[in-house]
Amino acid sequence: MAKQLHVEGYNAYKAAEDENKDKTLFALFSGSAGADGSSWCPDCVEADPVINSSLSKLPKDAIFIHCGVGDRTYWKDQNNAFRKDPTLKLTAVPTLLKVGHSQRLVEEQCANSDLVEMLFTDD
Repeated sequence: MAKQLHVEGYNAYKAAEDENKDKTLFALFSGSAGADGSSWCPDCVEADPVINSSLSKLPKDAIFIHCGVGDRTYWKDQNNAFRKDPTLKLTAVPTLLKVGHSQRLVEEQCANSDLVEMLFTDD
């Protein structure tokens, strides 16, 4: 089973990415959980169980990073670090991607198990 990491915020994501740069990395960016434990982002809430049930399809040596992008106000700021990062170029949450590759799923695509499994297993 692939190793899973849960991080909060841009700096924590970049640290996790850097620590595992020699591995195959997949990253899910979603709205951070509030006091009630669920994300402020309805698409993220819908996508989470689909993605979690597909994690077994990841390559065994891969690392899966689930990154909370912060609260809604931070995410909506067009100048936040996730949107400004030239390698991430995030425009929406949830975004599921293979780090260093062009493949990515955005918003409702992340709730489609066929697309998620294809991203996890496609070379």
